[in-house]
Amino acid sequence: MSTHVPLLRRRREGVTDYRSRKRAITSKGVLLVVRISNKNVSAQFVQPTVKGDMVVASAHSRELPQLGWHGSLKSTPACYLLGMVAGKKALAKGVKEAFLYNGLDPFIRGGRMVAFAKGVVDAGVSVPIGEEALPSEERLSGKSISEYAAKLSSESKEAYEKTFASLLKAGFKPEDYPSHFEKTKAAIAGEKK
Repeated sequence: MSTHVPLLRRRREGVTDYRSRKRAITSKGVLLVVRISNKNVSAQFVQPTVKGDMVVASAHSRELPQLGWHGSLKSTPACYLLGMVAGKKALAKGVKEAFLYNGLDPFIRGGRMVAFAKGVVDAGVSVPIGEEALPSEERLSGKSISEYAAKLSSESKEAYEKTFASLLKAGFKPEDYPSHFEKTKAAIAGEKK
């Protein structure tokens, strides 16, 4: 049994990866920090300083229902839409470029964090990210969720109702994800549909 105890408290608690943090801070750019919980997604554009991180702009998934979104607040389409909202807020604050900083959270190709970054990029903020890491358009628009819901509904009504219980309870059919996504995306972009 090892008796070695790391000196840095936040490292011991599994809160901070100092190697990653050092790389992010030495980039001297604005960091895009995305956090995904069991219910919500939040993001901040932060400027690291000697005194601590200064928040330039932020967005929370609770803002999406105000824009007409009725789907899940932590799904891939919701992450993309919230990224667009966050990107527009950051542009208004003068942020033109940001670096994705995921801390200890794993970077998963095609995942929700990358979908969020894609939304920020589509809003007009430059985020260096490879095209191969981005999720497909089907995943971004919720078409894959819609297809899965239709398939599950035809196979087992019980499993369908159990899987999408919260959406159905709120009166939203998961088969409507693609059209609902386009409508909300147009509302965020300021277009009328």
